[in-house]
Amino acid sequence: MAQTLAHTPPQPRNVTHDVTNQPPPLTPYDASEDTALLEGLRRESAGWAEEDVRRLGRAAGSAEAQEWGELANRHEPELRTHDRYGNRIDEVEFHPSWHRLMGVAVAEGLAGAPWADDRPGAHVARTAGGLVWGHTEAGHGCPTSMTYAAVPALRAQPELAAVYEPLLTSRVYEPGLRVPTEKRGLLAGMGMTEKQGGSDVRTNTTAATPTAEPGVYTLRGHKWFTSAPMCDVFLVLAQAPGGLSCFLVPRVLPDGSRNVFRIQRLKDKLGNRSNASSEPEFDETVAWLVGPEGRGVRTIIEMVNCTRLDCVMMSATLMRKTLVEAGHHVRQRSAFGARLLEQPLMRNVLADLALESEAATTLTLRLAGAADRAVRGDDAESAFRRIATAVGKYWVTKRGPAFTAEALECLGGNGYVEDSGMPRHYREAPLLSIWEGSGNVNALDVLRALSRDPGPAEALFAELALARGADARLDAAVSRLKSTLSEATETGARRLVEQMALTLQASLLIRHAPPAVADAFCATRLGGDWGHAFGTLPDSADLGAILSRALPDGD
Repeated sequence: MAQTLAHTPPQPRNVTHDVTNQPPPLTPYDASEDTALLEGLRRESAGWAEEDVRRLGRAAGSAEAQEWGELANRHEPELRTHDRYGNRIDEVEFHPSWHRLMGVAVAEGLAGAPWADDRPGAHVARTAGGLVWGHTEAGHGCPTSMTYAAVPALRAQPELAAVYEPLLTSRVYEPGLRVPTEKRGLLAGMGMTEKQGGSDVRTNTTAATPTAEPGVYTLRGHKWFTSAPMCDVFLVLAQAPGGLSCFLVPRVLPDGSRNVFRIQRLKDKLGNRSNASSEPEFDETVAWLVGPEGRGVRTIIEMVNCTRLDCVMMSATLMRKTLVEAGHHVRQRSAFGARLLEQPLMRNVLADLALESEAATTLTLRLAGAADRAVRGDDAESAFRRIATAVGKYWVTKRGPAFTAEALECLGGNGYVEDSGMPRHYREAPLLSIWEGSGNVNALDVLRALSRDPGPAEALFAELALARGADARLDAAVSRLKSTLSEATETGARRLVEQMALTLQASLLIRHAPPAVADAFCATRLGGDWGHAFGTLPDSADLGAILSRALPDGD
């Protein structure tokens, strides 16, 4: 006899767990979908790289690459000073996602590769690649930047460059410490600062003692901030008998033995947590002299130009990345009966951020173009690069923290939660103003460049003159800048450099951006029709035109 089943009434749906009014994941997206970036790439003689930049942009915005960035920061590098038997090894272990990020970056030419590429615009192409691949995460940009910057410094010692440059310009990433010349590709780091001096590297106390072998020294000292300690070679400053000098320090010596590079600890940093930053101790550490004794600062100055450009690039990348995240959120989320993107005040905020981002990207690519042409022997571009890179480093990196904070706020409480990724970007932003000389160091460097040689100032005003007559506000700003220069003081250095940066950005936008972008930038940044926070554009600004350019389908 069949058993009668009792009737089970339908269970009420757990409606409190229904998710509504939340944006879908941003990924996959195309990090190269940036009109200002692609226009700048073509304008600065690197249009031939557009297909590669677009391909890299799609890869950067993939769910897989975005997860690599998250995992590399969640699972931070770990220091292993000894092996299981008690032998000193001084190694740092990274999560596999770090190595995947590094592998792509090196393969795509974001480390030393441009120095082996004779095509005009090779350095611009690298910068554009960094602007899109940086959407994954920022920490692994440190070793690629240092490797890029090490090549021109190493050329001060041709016999060393002949051995190491082909490996530093390789597109092969080979992690692990081995004899450098037995690897297919190398990474380079830097060891400049010490605890008693910081940016004042001339006060370094690490001692370099010559050996019986010409050009070979031993070092003894303690460096205070040496990032990426698993690089193969390092450029280090130390006091030789003839004064502060530059040295090449390999982690593994030619005979296969470990050089003395005792890692005392890894820094517990605010951000940039995927990247290991260390305090190494040198004790009879073998080193090779790079350039003449006593010319250490002059030898590394070319490195500084390169790494400062990368700080500008990385800050512009963070701006663009967080703008894309904010734009995606406000396009999908509604409040008070309309999408956030349709709310007039939110549109003002997004448009103001878009202006800042485009100005940063446009300046970054102009600086990369100057670097590329300077390498090829253009004296005028070299003079422009000398001053404009320091100006850009000061200003764009200073804007980064305020920008990322505002972009985070566009997501409201969601942006304050780690899962959104925005806190990681916010923590990263201040670092770029500190690396390679803090704000004061860069501002004073501009004054130094102006006082030593008329060339940099002449090159800057020649650049500004290309937009003369196109906008009365720019013409007035250039006149004010000329007057300010004649009365420049250390106390007013930041004010002067800010004025230089805004005037230069405005001139570039007037020449290369649509009228709506250039007009809004000049009205606010030069004309004073602006508040003290983002989202204070005047009513006359064409918000729709600005947003449709910065965020496709954003109007």
